[in-house]
Amino acid sequence: MTSTRADWGLLSGIAQALDKREDVELQIIATNMHLSEKHGNTWKEIERDGLKIDYRVTMPVQTDTATDTVVAMSECMKGMSQAFSRLQPHLLLILGDRFEMLAVASAALIHRIPVAHMHGGEVTLGAFDESIRHSITKMSHLHFTSTEEARNRVIQLGENPDNVFCTGAIGVYNILNTPLMSREELEQSLNTSIPENSIFVTFHPSTLDEGTPAEQCANLLKALDEREDIKILFSYPNNDTGGDSIIGLIEDFVARNPERSVVFPSLGARRYLSVLRCIKAVVGNSSSGILEVPSMHIPTLNIGIRQKGRQRAESVIDCGTSLEEIRNGLKLVLSPEVSDLARRVRNPYEGCDTLNTIVNTLATHQLEGIIQKPFHDIKQ
Repeated sequence: MTSTRADWGLLSGIAQALDKREDVELQIIATNMHLSEKHGNTWKEIERDGLKIDYRVTMPVQTDTATDTVVAMSECMKGMSQAFSRLQPHLLLILGDRFEMLAVASAALIHRIPVAHMHGGEVTLGAFDESIRHSITKMSHLHFTSTEEARNRVIQLGENPDNVFCTGAIGVYNILNTPLMSREELEQSLNTSIPENSIFVTFHPSTLDEGTPAEQCANLLKALDEREDIKILFSYPNNDTGGDSIIGLIEDFVARNPERSVVFPSLGARRYLSVLRCIKAVVGNSSSGILEVPSMHIPTLNIGIRQKGRQRAESVIDCGTSLEEIRNGLKLVLSPEVSDLARRVRNPYEGCDTLNTIVNTLATHQLEGIIQKPFHDIKQ
């Protein structure tokens, strides 16, 4: 099950490994941003990886209001029910905490399809993703967590410890095992230069913050306007409530600063990881800046409360959303001291044999009787 460029970048290796097994019949359902021309028609990345999409669930992607988001969720749930009726899967793999994944898990629950969930037990207090993530955990039957702390939280939610596996983050595994592009190859592919003094910016809506996404993004862009010494590579935000306003602001910024900024709806996993090797820092509020970027030994400036509560390496620098806070945060994250620190940190999301653990568990774990889940009480 995949809905965005981000989750497919994480799931691609798992899907390809499952597809090679004789004891597994892989089926892929694509939905949401994958099917959006505005967001880059990223379903093509699935086919470029040599895999077939078995079912496409279309849903409205203009989700700049709460009403639009709820309508999109209802359309997703309807389409997923039709997909499950057609494909009859024995197990469904879900990653993360996006609103459409709540619809997917809800449909699977009614269809009595066991769910394997990745990245449960994590904490992000600044977005309603927090509640969605824990809700999906309670509708899931196998759990792959990125840290022991997250595993313990999943067990606290009443899940059987025998079905909760701490694997490390698959994104970190991908960073350490993906052949990356050279700077020259990457610049040719992106049709832009990437000088040494470059940063990569991804800013998503923070759905539980007090300020609007547009106000916060405007402050970020004002701070970036003052930094004529850096090249800025932007990617589009996701299509959570408020995402369209961010896209408009970024497009205007790039139009005004064509010599030192460029925007991409989507880079794809390999190009994104290759960019990380060529830049000074990642800036914004994406989970990737906390989970994966530290393993590339560059710092992250994490803005606002969207990722509040996540475990993080020391190379992740937090700041508020005001112009002054972001201005100071940029100065700090680009300092030699923080760059040196980033080269030495250990990423808490690094695991051991992450890919094989997930793939082998999905392929061989006993599913008989797993639908009926007794609540696991923790003895005091």
